[in-house]
Amino acid sequence: MTKFTDQVAAAKTRLAQILDATPCQKNIYLSQKYDANIFLKREDLTPVRSYKLRGAYNFISKAINSNTARKGDFVCASAGNHAQGFAFCCAHFGVHGTIFMPVTTPQQKIDKTRAFGGANVEIKLIGDIFDQCYTAALSFADEHQALMVPPFDHADIVEGQATIALETLEQLDGDVLDLMIMPVGGGGLAAGVSTYLATASPKTQILLVEPEGAPSLKSSLKQGERIKLHAIDNFVDGAAVAQVGALNYEMLKHLPADIVHLVPENRLCATIIEMLNIEGMVLEPAGALSIDILSALPPEMLKGKNVVCVTSGGNFDFERLPEVKEKALKYSGLKKYFILRMPQRPGALKDFLNMLGPNDDIARFEYLKKSARNFGTVLMGIETNDTKNFDALKAKLIAGDFGFQDITDNELLSSLIV
Repeated sequence: MTKFTDQVAAAKTRLAQILDATPCQKNIYLSQKYDANIFLKREDLTPVRSYKLRGAYNFISKAINSNTARKGDFVCASAGNHAQGFAFCCAHFGVHGTIFMPVTTPQQKIDKTRAFGGANVEIKLIGDIFDQCYTAALSFADEHQALMVPPFDHADIVEGQATIALETLEQLDGDVLDLMIMPVGGGGLAAGVSTYLATASPKTQILLVEPEGAPSLKSSLKQGERIKLHAIDNFVDGAAVAQVGALNYEMLKHLPADIVHLVPENRLCATIIEMLNIEGMVLEPAGALSIDILSALPPEMLKGKNVVCVTSGGNFDFERLPEVKEKALKYSGLKKYFILRMPQRPGALKDFLNMLGPNDDIARFEYLKKSARNFGTVLMGIETNDTKNFDALKAKLIAGDFGFQDITDNELLSSLIV
């Protein structure tokens, strides 16, 4: 039986036809910040700006060489990175591919996928969510004798993703890899890389990162069985999966649950903005997970170590930037939302405005209720440059008898009225 490391080496040889090794760059800013040697494995720099190209190429290449594809037609279901990697491969091999995407997929992603695949791909928009889309793709595969290329749950996909580990060890050129950090969605990347390193670099510590709103692997490891989450938050769309792949879970189930760390959305957004402003790196939410978790780790876990963070993708839709900035400001404590009880008398608004400091800026002002005789209810969004400014403002509001409620961290109220 061929060893997994040999299979990965063969996959890397196949990939060399279309993909040079992505950079494994030492990042000076992060290294100084965490007193460690922080390297970024830049999967956001592949031709399709994500690591998904690796698994898709390995799968399709092997299928063509083994005549597994009955008609030479392929199909996949994806709303993002897997679709783009699949489309790129179809164009490269000159085969026909059908891509099922949810109707809700942003037009930018549809256009990008079509650009990679050209005349070799056909895009079908089906359903509002991925599960509906995936079911339609499976039916199409059976009906048209097309070969389904899964996004993560297949040995050839896992094998392709594992080439990241092989490249990384080669690029470190004999230096010890102390810690490898990578994101988890369906588990193909985590299963492949961790399995490869277990043999090729057994002393390397593995750390996996999931979005707080979609902890499918951590929940499964805690339960001791592969479970499906009833609901997930899709904000980190590249890693928001309700159920980790069956094969992938089998490859990962020996790991302790605490090896998987969860990242909150707002903090992740602050990391995305930080890397954009300071390093000029454009990362999608899933692509920033491995960097974000550095801030939550004990300093002794990083100090003096060689740490590689896999930046898994850079397909960021800049229409989301205002939302990301908003969440980042809320996390840093520089933006807050208040429900203010405003007296219904002349000069009340002026009194309130005089309470604001020189660096306080009103970002939102909206009367929610003004039919009351004595008081009106106002939604107020305020940005500032120092968290202490809010303490000063709250003290003035209390002294001035302005009733208020800070709803910044009230998810229910914020989702309804902000």
